[in-house]
Amino acid sequence: MILPVTIGREMSVAAAQYAVKNDRPLGLILQRDPAVDTPGPDDLHVVGTVAQVLRYVTTPDGSHHVVCQGEARYRIRELLGGHPFLVARVDRLKEPEAVTKELEAQLLQLRERAAQALELLPQTPQELLQAVKGFKSPGALADLIAGFMDITPAEKQSVLETLDVPARVNTVLGFLAHRIEVLKLSREIDERTKATMDERQREYVLREQMRQIQKELGEGEGAGKELAELAEALDKAGMPEEVAAHAKKELKRLERMPEASGEYSMARTYLDWLVELPWSKTSDTPIDIAGARRILDEDHFGLGKVKRRIVEFLAVRKLNPEGHGPILCFVGPPGVGKTSLGQSIARALGRKFVRVALGGVHDEAEIRGHRRTYIGALPGNIIQSIKKAGTRDCVMMLDEIDKVGASVHHGDPSSALLEVLDPEQNKAFRDNYLGVTFDLSRVLFITTANMLDTIPGPLRDRMEIIQLPGYTEEEKLEIAKRYLVRRQLEANGLAPGQAEITDAALKAIIRDYTREAGVRNLEREIGSLLRNVAARIAEDAIASARVDVEDLAPILGPAKFEAEVALRTTLPGVATGLAWTPVGGDILFVEASRTPGAGKLILTGQLGEVMKESAQAALTLVKSRAAALGIADNLDKADVHIHVPAGAIPKDGPSAGVAMYMALASLLTGRTVRSDTAMTGEISLRGLVLPVGGIKEKVLAAMRAGIRRVMLPARNRKDLVDVPEAARAELEFVWLETVDDAARHALEPAEAAPHAADRPVDAGVAAGV
Repeated sequence: MILPVTIGREMSVAAAQYAVKNDRPLGLILQRDPAVDTPGPDDLHVVGTVAQVLRYVTTPDGSHHVVCQGEARYRIRELLGGHPFLVARVDRLKEPEAVTKELEAQLLQLRERAAQALELLPQTPQELLQAVKGFKSPGALADLIAGFMDITPAEKQSVLETLDVPARVNTVLGFLAHRIEVLKLSREIDERTKATMDERQREYVLREQMRQIQKELGEGEGAGKELAELAEALDKAGMPEEVAAHAKKELKRLERMPEASGEYSMARTYLDWLVELPWSKTSDTPIDIAGARRILDEDHFGLGKVKRRIVEFLAVRKLNPEGHGPILCFVGPPGVGKTSLGQSIARALGRKFVRVALGGVHDEAEIRGHRRTYIGALPGNIIQSIKKAGTRDCVMMLDEIDKVGASVHHGDPSSALLEVLDPEQNKAFRDNYLGVTFDLSRVLFITTANMLDTIPGPLRDRMEIIQLPGYTEEEKLEIAKRYLVRRQLEANGLAPGQAEITDAALKAIIRDYTREAGVRNLEREIGSLLRNVAARIAEDAIASARVDVEDLAPILGPAKFEAEVALRTTLPGVATGLAWTPVGGDILFVEASRTPGAGKLILTGQLGEVMKESAQAALTLVKSRAAALGIADNLDKADVHIHVPAGAIPKDGPSAGVAMYMALASLLTGRTVRSDTAMTGEISLRGLVLPVGGIKEKVLAAMRAGIRRVMLPARNRKDLVDVPEAARAELEFVWLETVDDAARHALEPAEAAPHAADRPVDAGVAAGV
């Protein structure tokens, strides 16, 4: 081999220079310990290489180099002294020239493995490969391969000292086998690394090209800045530790995405939602009980019991801010102020108010949100409303909770609301879109409903029910004067001095143009009056106007409700009943007629099964008391027809039993039922009057219709405390133990027709339930 050697010791430099000058061979020998600076006989191996110096080079930095060509092995016999460098008497070691078959086989194997190793090396010269294949001497080829192979000096020395050629070839073959495996593994790693690097390089090139394109188009210049701002916003959002870690992980994913990717916008929108939610932001406004009472009185007239319960609720919140108070549920007819009560509570607390409309919701995802795997996914209405409020302690009104639906394919929203309204669970509410928990325990939930029957039992169990009855005529008048007229003046652009509605006109509107538990229709009628005034003022026809009773008919048309009670009950066979509906109480008429026949009972008016059974029980009860009532006719030869008008409206319930009994008794005795009397109650076959529900709503409906006497089951006497004081003062109550009490108080004497003076002059009635 030709090999450059760097020499540094003075005696080594002297030896090289002497060999060059005198054309003598140079002996190369390996030290046993490289750290020994002045080696002796024991520090050197005994077998070395005879080399001919081809060139001697001295570089500018003072170092010395020789280019040597190896010629043969030698063994040191003895070192000679008296020279400035090491001199030794040696024996040259010759290679045996005989080649056996075994050596030929080893030579072939050595060539193959050497060629295999060279092919695995990068940028191998073809000349070297050809030289390996052209070697005829196994020993020389083994020496060449060992010289080029990346093995330790000690391993190379062992090859040099192995004079037996087959043994030397086997040693080199072992080194080659190991090296080939290392080279194969290295190539596999290189190929995998190269593939990865190629893919990354490709992505880098494409992203760089895209960046340059976006730069030319003026796009994407602020992407880095936006991500930095987003990271800063995440740090300032005040998220819980678990949520913050999740958000940072999503941000890292976003940073690796190209902006043109469809997933980029979804991930960015998700992080925007996490940033904008009020994880730790609260109102921190102290509760002022006196101020809350004042606000409730300013915003609402009447409702004393409801206001008292709300003040108690706020007082508990003030004394125990971290406590889990009940979920209030306001139940009542439309227009009685359920939603505005929630707004007043928020104003009294100094908190933001948000409303979630649940009417018609039939998809669980409306409450819990959609999973992010869906295109266009969003959080549920609960999380959206909290984001809208901007604080985690807002007042949230879940409106129309009784109108939540269910779907086989979309889940049950009512079940999802169980978690929302349970103080023990909502502190870790999990929205499907967010994928992390959000604490709802600081949110003040208030719900509203028109009726309780459609609310599932487990959901109703989580709420405290507060009933809101309808308003009396006097309360409606005060509400109109304090709130409705002023609100409609503002809505129609009128100043307070430009239009005035007299108290008499307001009473006439309440009595003749509206028949409702709340005040919505009353406000609409007031709006109609003021729009008429606004139109005349805008035309410069008048400067101001005062609306009185005589002005109602030209503007609102004829009265919509008449004194129907007196007109309908002037004939035998008609009784006035009281009914409960989701929109408040109402009156209904039960009409009975008799025709020749075979004793059949005919029922019309879209009556439900319970109401049909009440009619059958009433007829049986009349027949059993025919003698006591003075009925002499044979009922087996007559058909009895019971009809409840407003036939287009379905009706059901047991509370019309007394009214049906009185209608049949009036028909068969020929005695009319008093026109100023209405009744309710369930009957039994023994003649007992059983208690019913909805007393408060029914009593208010009777008062609105102009009724003066109300007959109620005696066992409902306890419910009278819920009836407003004005209604108790205006109406006469008759308590019924049996149907005989009803007949005694309601039927006119047989020989006397009812006088007009005994009937209410301005009584009105709603035709439907």
